[in-house]
Amino acid sequence: MERETLKSRLGFILLSAGCAIGIGNVWKFPYIAGQGGGGAFVLFYLIFLVILGLPIMTMEFAVGRASRKSPVRAYQALEKPGQKWHIHGYFTLIGCYLLMMFYTTVAGWMLHYFYMTATGKLAGLNAEQVAGKFTEMLASPATMTFWMVFVVVVSILVCAKGLQSGLERVTKGMMIALLLIMVVLAVNSLFMPGAKEGLSFFLVPDFARMQEVGVVNTLVSAMNQAFFTLSLGIGAMSIFGSYIGKEHSLLGESVRIVVLDTFVAITAGLIIFPACFTYHVDQTSGPSLIFITLPNIFANMSMGRLWGSLFFLFMAFAATSTVLAVFENIICCGMELTGCSRKKSSLVNLVLIILLSMPCVLGYNLWAWDGFAVFGGAVLDVEDFLVSNLFLPLGSLVYLLFCVTRYGWGWQNYKKEVNTGKGLKVQDWMRGYLTYVLPLIVVFIFAFGLYDKFLA
Repeated sequence: MERETLKSRLGFILLSAGCAIGIGNVWKFPYIAGQGGGGAFVLFYLIFLVILGLPIMTMEFAVGRASRKSPVRAYQALEKPGQKWHIHGYFTLIGCYLLMMFYTTVAGWMLHYFYMTATGKLAGLNAEQVAGKFTEMLASPATMTFWMVFVVVVSILVCAKGLQSGLERVTKGMMIALLLIMVVLAVNSLFMPGAKEGLSFFLVPDFARMQEVGVVNTLVSAMNQAFFTLSLGIGAMSIFGSYIGKEHSLLGESVRIVVLDTFVAITAGLIIFPACFTYHVDQTSGPSLIFITLPNIFANMSMGRLWGSLFFLFMAFAATSTVLAVFENIICCGMELTGCSRKKSSLVNLVLIILLSMPCVLGYNLWAWDGFAVFGGAVLDVEDFLVSNLFLPLGSLVYLLFCVTRYGWGWQNYKKEVNTGKGLKVQDWMRGYLTYVLPLIVVFIFAFGLYDKFLA
């Protein structure tokens, strides 16, 4: 069966950026940045993106482009006879399923809030009533199941239509709309009375605030965010590498994707913080910032229904872009493992992902259990922990070691593939850092994540 390819370079960049741009940018990033000293956190986040996220992204792309296979089969095409690197291919697939087990539900939350805001169901409510709407949603398995199933069905239908005519076409339109909506929202926020204070809080380094949280904690949060935001370690980028030609170097393409991803993360902060300071609300209130604080602001501001609808539409697009990208990975892996058609793999995964997403939905109501408290309180928190603290850092480490050591694919093969085409090149002087320093940093991120969760 001939390998499918993407129609355009723009399609590749927007698909890859769409996978990276998700809840990590528009939900976690402003919250963590607010806690971690504003500009101080942003500065370290950008540094870690360049020294951690960027090189590992090139490695995922290189493995995908060189093998022309899905992540579950890519290692087999590149490893030496008798090696066992391909075992990680199956873990990338498990990681993708785990991510979708909660991401589909969160994407559903965004759509539910878009619906409530657009239809005026939050208009005129006081702060307590707005907070009650979030609690009401979590307590209703029917509401969350409806939106989760809606997200899964629509996303699977897009992927089933084909790579170019379905996934690439829809993602291009959605990503362009997402970026336009963000710019409109950011410009609106910049004219709010609290814009100056909000921008200062977000972008001016505040090392005293950083020390309150803990310098090491802030640094590790910035590292983790660099991993999570780029969806590295579970083959989500590798799949798009397998769909592109050799015209452009992979470092240059990766830089473009990281810049686009960072633009969205920064713009999300530009949207949120001026509104928070204008209406005198807590800027570091985590998930409640999105589902309680901001709806309160929209319910009480001029043209709030319009701005609130645009905000949650942008949030829904951000979440759905990641869902579409990971679904493509899962469907392609299914095709290569079983030899079945795209439509059959899509249909099987439609049923499978809905069933696998139900524990997350029920974890807030029927299956609520105090035993999840160590992870954060719900099934979603357990699944998020497994993906963020285990699959992403360990998966990134495997890709890294496979590309730089003689026991894997090897430096020369990696360098040849990543440098093929026009654009920025990986240089030999980078080899020492990538081979000896970067693996230690990734191991530290992994170990500190476990320490912070269970022992701190």
